[in-house]
Amino acid sequence: MLFTFFFTVRAAGVKASLSEFLMLLEALSKHVAIFSLDDFYHLSRAAMVKDESQYDRFDRAFAAYFKGVEAITGELFGSIPEDWLRLQAQKHLSPEEMEKIQALGGLDKLMETLKQRLEEQKERHEGGSKWVGTGGTSPFGHGGYNPEGVRIGGPGGQKKAVKVWEKREFRNLDDTIELGTRNIKIALRRLRRFAREGAPDVLDIDDTISSTARNAGYLDLKMVPERRNAVKVLLFLDVGGSMDPYVKVCEELFSAAKTEFKHLEYFYFHNFIYETVWKDNARRHGERIPVFDVLHKYTADYKVLFVGDATMSPYEIVHAGGSVEHWNEEAGAVWFKRLQAQFPHLVWLNPEAEDRWDYTPSIQVTNELLGVGRMFPMTLSGLEQAMKRLTH
Repeated sequence: MLFTFFFTVRAAGVKASLSEFLMLLEALSKHVAIFSLDDFYHLSRAAMVKDESQYDRFDRAFAAYFKGVEAITGELFGSIPEDWLRLQAQKHLSPEEMEKIQALGGLDKLMETLKQRLEEQKERHEGGSKWVGTGGTSPFGHGGYNPEGVRIGGPGGQKKAVKVWEKREFRNLDDTIELGTRNIKIALRRLRRFAREGAPDVLDIDDTISSTARNAGYLDLKMVPERRNAVKVLLFLDVGGSMDPYVKVCEELFSAAKTEFKHLEYFYFHNFIYETVWKDNARRHGERIPVFDVLHKYTADYKVLFVGDATMSPYEIVHAGGSVEHWNEEAGAVWFKRLQAQFPHLVWLNPEAEDRWDYTPSIQVTNELLGVGRMFPMTLSGLEQAMKRLTH
């Protein structure tokens, strides 16, 4: 079986040799990893991947080979057996049935009820409206429908979870991907403002000719600094979760921005801005940057561009403790207003289809925070409008 795994990893572009594969087999024979897919993942990656730039290739090969084998990790109030949460059926509800399902009434009530359910529940449930399970209308579990709930143990679909109980890893956007269309680069160029800065190391031909002529034909070279785009940009990129379908277009935008703007700083966030951001998704749990540092380091002349679908539970924006990944002492809206106060030139690019904006409460809340005319669709027209807005 593992020979096929070895060839799968090699086919994905990971430069693993036969000796490294034999090292993996030897480690398995010594029971370094047994009965745990997570342990085997870390062991095989350590044995077969010698360059961290190939981690993503290995991850994709591993996921493809072990597709369907899932491990549930994390701890909130206790542990839930994996077989309770294995999805067996997907419940399909009509719009009329969805309207009849009532929310519990707030984040505090949700968390209090979840703790009570975990203390009482003794077995797996499926298709119900009360217990932690799958495929029903309960606020707890996955694979079903509820206006607001805690997603546990499986993929999201409705984008309405108030909290998410799982360990999630995001990967960095690839800034080497070339844009599929040159028009997006041209749209970004509307934000250009050229200036000559730095050492005079570029020949000024016109001034050299004029100066030489005035000098009776004796060559008089004139040098000037290179002409560069003087616009300074802060780029905040939403990653993970509901942004996964838009990774390619975000990578294209990221690649173009790094090409067009010499003074570009970028940061990642998930769903909404809170007290910290990060530069590397692989190290986001250990290497975070306080938003206060961003506010103090960068001046008000920076243009700020948020990229995200703004699709989440409204609690994540307006409620302390609303983040799906940690307990935030202050609401996301508070941090967003601080950024707005520091950086008056701020816009938001949204890859979500514009005709859905009016039907998504969190997008409406974000639009209210932004102010009129500051959210734009991630289309060629939307990019052009956003760049035009940033210049005013």
